[in-house]
Amino acid sequence: MTEKFRRVFGARKVAIAMVHLGALPGSPLYDAEAGLDSLVEAARKDLAALQAAGFDAVMFGNENDRPYEFKVDAASTATMACVIGALRSEIRLPFGVNVLWDPMSTMALAAATGARFVREIFTGTYASDMGPWNPDAGAALRYRDRLGRKDLAVLFNVSAEFAWSLDRRSLADRARSAVFSSIPDAILVSGAITGEAAAMPDLESVKSALPDTPVLANTGVKHATVKDVLRIADGCIVGSSLKVDGHTWNAVDPDRAAEFMRLVREARSG
Repeated sequence: MTEKFRRVFGARKVAIAMVHLGALPGSPLYDAEAGLDSLVEAARKDLAALQAAGFDAVMFGNENDRPYEFKVDAASTATMACVIGALRSEIRLPFGVNVLWDPMSTMALAAATGARFVREIFTGTYASDMGPWNPDAGAALRYRDRLGRKDLAVLFNVSAEFAWSLDRRSLADRARSAVFSSIPDAILVSGAITGEAAAMPDLESVKSALPDTPVLANTGVKHATVKDVLRIADGCIVGSSLKVDGHTWNAVDPDRAAEFMRLVREARSG
């Protein structure tokens, strides 16, 4: 476990909850009539519910900015900073950011808001819904350092959603290579799309290949599966399962969030 990961999350099995922001200015689903105040208020309610439930950390993401981009509109990144800034005094947990699917914007947002960690696709080559996908970890990590954020914990998603890897090495081999070449603070394993679970054999193979690196389930962890996931993984990132009716685009359901963390605590004690 890297020192940065331990400093942010501690040594326990970590549970990170998503604050999915509403569609932002510059994206097709943005509700200009409701405006920025609506974005802030929805995020405020979700944040309050997640903190009350006892999660270890939260992460702000722009999942509603569909269709996604590799070079995100500056308005989206600026608005994310605005929303987080409006809530900054209310955030009691370590928080991270993820600007889909733009590592440079993610690093910039982290520097602007004081985020403790980031999540992104930093490595690999993919055929995706957005076109050919060729992230550049070297450029992103050098940008992080130029922004004065060497302390920032970096979580590498090695199984991109909405995409198919063109690298024919096994997922475990790709994860091992990412750790060797790019020095991530954790490796994330995902399902095919938001809210869809990573295959358990994928999670097992990556953790077996990387016994000394934190490996987290990145998508689709549910109340019924979280204990099984945490027997293998060092933690999870969860969003959809915490929402009203388990639907990604709904608000956080305080009762579902609290029950999820009760199951996490049981898994830890077990």
